[in-house]
Amino acid sequence: MSDPQPTRGALPGTRAAWTGTLVAAALVVLAFVVPPLTGWDVATRAPRSEVDEVLSPPLHGWWEPKLLGPGTVPALVVAVLGWRWARTRVADQPWARLLATASALSLAWCLSLALVDGASGLSRVLGGDYEYLPTAREVDDVGALLEGYVERIPIDSPGAWPTHVAGHPPLMLLFFVGLVRLGLGGDLAAGVVVTVLAASLPVAAAVALRALGAEAAARAALPVLTLSPVAVFVAVSADALAATVAAWGLACLALATRRWGWAVPAGLLLGTATCMAYGVPLLGFVALAVLAAGRSWRPLPVAVGAALVPVLALAAAGYAWWEAYPVLHDRYWDGIAEDRPASYWLWGNLAALALVTGPAVWGGLGVLTARARPLLRPSAVDGLRPVVLLALGAALAVTVADLSRMSKSEVERIWIPFVPWLSLAAVLLPPRWRARALAAQLVLALLVQHLLYTSW
Repeated sequence: MSDPQPTRGALPGTRAAWTGTLVAAALVVLAFVVPPLTGWDVATRAPRSEVDEVLSPPLHGWWEPKLLGPGTVPALVVAVLGWRWARTRVADQPWARLLATASALSLAWCLSLALVDGASGLSRVLGGDYEYLPTAREVDDVGALLEGYVERIPIDSPGAWPTHVAGHPPLMLLFFVGLVRLGLGGDLAAGVVVTVLAASLPVAAAVALRALGAEAAARAALPVLTLSPVAVFVAVSADALAATVAAWGLACLALATRRWGWAVPAGLLLGTATCMAYGVPLLGFVALAVLAAGRSWRPLPVAVGAALVPVLALAAAGYAWWEAYPVLHDRYWDGIAEDRPASYWLWGNLAALALVTGPAVWGGLGVLTARARPLLRPSAVDGLRPVVLLALGAALAVTVADLSRMSKSEVERIWIPFVPWLSLAAVLLPPRWRARALAAQLVLALLVQHLLYTSW
């Protein structure tokens, strides 16, 4: 990570950064160790092929150490090149070239980590029985699908949807229907498409920060955004696809605080993302933070009106978001939710989030917690106010998602939409921490990919 100009007047925050890092480490250790040591059953068994494997909470996966895989060497190369890029080029590289480099590195990082498991790392998820592609290949009438979508959400309904189809609004499924009709409906082809699109998440967050007048902070954030452990779960995750659509919607909203015409694409993208994942409306906290950081509320009514367009269009076609969510709530609580005790997952979720975001982010969150008020004052260091506001918005979204108990386990994919905005907190780290913090991020991602079989 480079040392952005805006942090010159900021307090070092070493003790706060250590506190945030140690809290994350403690959460992770306890979340892994407590269930097996106490015999606490906090998760169900998950099928893989014909073998039932015991999950290893807090992640939805199990221990399966591997020394080398096809993607190991490429991942190491990307890690070294990315670290050197962060140390030497981020601060002075022309903006357009910087975004192009970050985009390429993000894609290479996602692909190389996934390929540690070979081609199956890109194909096994989306083709699974609980995922979208098997259903998408059977769809021959989109109108009938939308009209009967809500009726097939209950687990005991005739022709009940598979888990992930039932758990998301229909635009997610329709995306894969589109891929099938374009000839990209194979497991591997669809996995590559999703990964390519989702790899643009870091660029969207950086564009938003720059639009809010914080280019130096955006440059400082790009390495942590680009080379994050979340890449392990972004590759082929449909939730990462919704996160990407929403992230570009928020980037457009940030641009709208300067030119309000951007409010229309902002609303359309955010409304589309809402029709892909039920958790996306919680990004409303980040959207409000964007407008506050941009000191302009003028885009709000236009963006809200545009966001209603895809939602109401689906309602006219037979699917009403507000009717579907209560039905999904009942399915969730009639099924898997009862097997996952809130007494574990209320903090186990945060442990999973710590693994997904990495120590650099939690160190930054420690600084944010200790110094949010002075950093938000009008006299605060220029360029850090947008970082603080957006990270606080994401933290509030995570808190509400966690306390709602609709997120119990699997948050390594469910909470991907919040991760880029939460990760901005890493900009607040003391300058001398940044190179080592990025190295820790890289090592954590490699360890998670090589030690665990992740279900996403």
